[in-house]
Amino acid sequence: MSIVESLKWRYATKKFDTAKKISKENLEYLKEAVSLIPSSYGLQPYKVLVIENPAIREKLREAAWGQAQLTEASQIFLFCNFTSMGPEKIDEFLNLGAAINNYDPASTKGYGDMMKGQMASMSGEQIINWTSKQTYIALGSLLAAASELRIDSCPMEGFDKAKFDEILGLKEKGLTASVIGAVGYRSAEDSHQFLKKVRKPMNELFEMI
Repeated sequence: MSIVESLKWRYATKKFDTAKKISKENLEYLKEAVSLIPSSYGLQPYKVLVIENPAIREKLREAAWGQAQLTEASQIFLFCNFTSMGPEKIDEFLNLGAAINNYDPASTKGYGDMMKGQMASMSGEQIINWTSKQTYIALGSLLAAASELRIDSCPMEGFDKAKFDEILGLKEKGLTASVIGAVGYRSAEDSHQFLKKVRKPMNELFEMI
């Protein structure tokens, strides 16, 4: 199936079938799709928590105003962005690239200095805003890859991020919760699956210049 046909098939699933779980093989496929999506400078300034623990998910559901997807989906992908981007993160990235591609990391010093300068020029609030935006690119990859496998999904922003951070101990790890991707299989009782997609007309959404 083409990606367009797969995206026509998907919808924001509100009620998941709790008896159906994503296979280990398909879960690894989703993780790989997320890992391969581009990010600014290639830095991937985030971490993705794949949450299965029922007790933790109950607490997260309470912090998401009782939304059922938090406990009914097969897995919860929680995208957490970095709250700071110090020079050590740049060095880690450059050293990883040098190791993978077998070149001298010193050869990328100029590029590294440029990135460090860019990060240093931003306020803490600007860094958090920028790293958070990167998580949405990764979320898009998850939704597209899931639709390709006919795995249902629901992107979610409606949750108390401060409470999520507290429950998962994210602040101590230099992270903050950004956005959720719930994945699993739709329940036959979810009436939303029968609704037609509501999208702007193509000539209104796009303008050729």
